Amino acid sequence: MTTEVFEAERPRLVALAARVLADGAEAEDVVQQAWLRWHGTDAHIDNLPAWLTTVTSRLCLDRLRVRRPVLVDDAGALPEDPVGTRDPADEAVLTGEVGAALALVLDRLSPQERVAFVLHDSFAVEFPTIAEVLDTSPAAARKLASRARAKLRPPAVDVSMADWEVVDAFMAAARGGEFDRLLALLAPDVVVTADDAAVLAGTPERIVGRSAVADFFDGSAHAALPVLCEGRPGYAWFHRGDAAVAFDFTVAGGVVTGLVFRAEPDALAGVVRREGADARA
Repeated sequence: MTTEVFEAERPRLVALAARVLADGAEAEDVVQQAWLRWHGTDAHIDNLPAWLTTVTSRLCLDRLRVRRPVLVDDAGALPEDPVGTRDPADEAVLTGEVGAALALVLDRLSPQERVAFVLHDSFAVEFPTIAEVLDTSPAAARKLASRARAKLRPPAVDVSMADWEVVDAFMAAARGGEFDRLLALLAPDVVVTADDAAVLAGTPERIVGRSAVADFFDGSAHAALPVLCEGRPGYAWFHRGDAAVAFDFTVAGGVVTGLVFRAEPDALAGVVRREGADARA
């Protein structure tokens, strides 16, 4: 086991960690930690590049989850530059990977989504390997990468849609589990709130942001029916023919900018079924 063998993999590992973490210095720390793990293991490794990819990715995932320094173990220390002065191309990799585009990843993706997206889309790692890194199934890893792409893709907005069309399209996407479509119909800073009675009925008190709201509604609200909330297009859950919880939407520029779950009697008094809306929803 020699330093030279590890150094052959080092540029790729640093590039991977830099993409995931959006921090060149932290990427170097993670790769050093991977070296320490390799240096300290007695296990037989059949495929060193794959093993190092898995270890580096897991270390990145830990960093993303806690964002605190990883303690160095007693296996030894990686020389600052075992093979001499770093090639300028290595510096270019770091500066290229840690750019403005990566800020979008940090802002919009969960740690698991980020790792799945970078490993698959940037480094062509197969989903079974990604699933091992994330301790999940290959299908779940594939979905994480897909959701990451959707979150990073600018949503297409049809500002010509009427408010009721936006609301009905949103609910249809929720029922159908169309996550990408949900994202496209939500404003980036959308906020979902609830009155006290709705919270007591089991709705969330507050959800903030396009991704969080889309996650909540994805595949849900099958029993909700189209209504008017004091003249505004909305949806509601009914119990024995009476509205129990109303979804009071705010729409602007072709997207949902806000939603309030309402269950107070005064609010429900203004809820009426929308005629002919069932077919559209």
